[in-house]
Amino acid sequence: MLFALICVDRPGGLDLRMATRPAHLAYLEREAARLMSGGAMLDPEGKPCGSLLVIEAADRAEVEAFAAGDPYARAGLFESTLIRPFRQVYKDGAKIAP
Repeated sequence: MLFALICVDRPGGLDLRMATRPAHLAYLEREAARLMSGGAMLDPEGKPCGSLLVIEAADRAEVEAFAAGDPYARAGLFESTLIRPFRQVYKDGAKIAP
């Protein structure tokens, strides 16, 4: 099952994000098989202000464990985290589901 993981950085978190980014990317690389899509959300100035990941997992608990293990989360970067089941309708410009 797919889940959207939406994490919003706490105010003033850009320096912490940048300092923790190498560990975060290494974590994602170790978990790459379950990542369907992902990247940074940007503020109006184009600076990172959060993360959006689409993750394949058996259940919500698995996504919660994944989110808790992220170095960004462990460093206290996120103001909020939202996990929602996700139904993919389009992929690579093609409709794949009704």
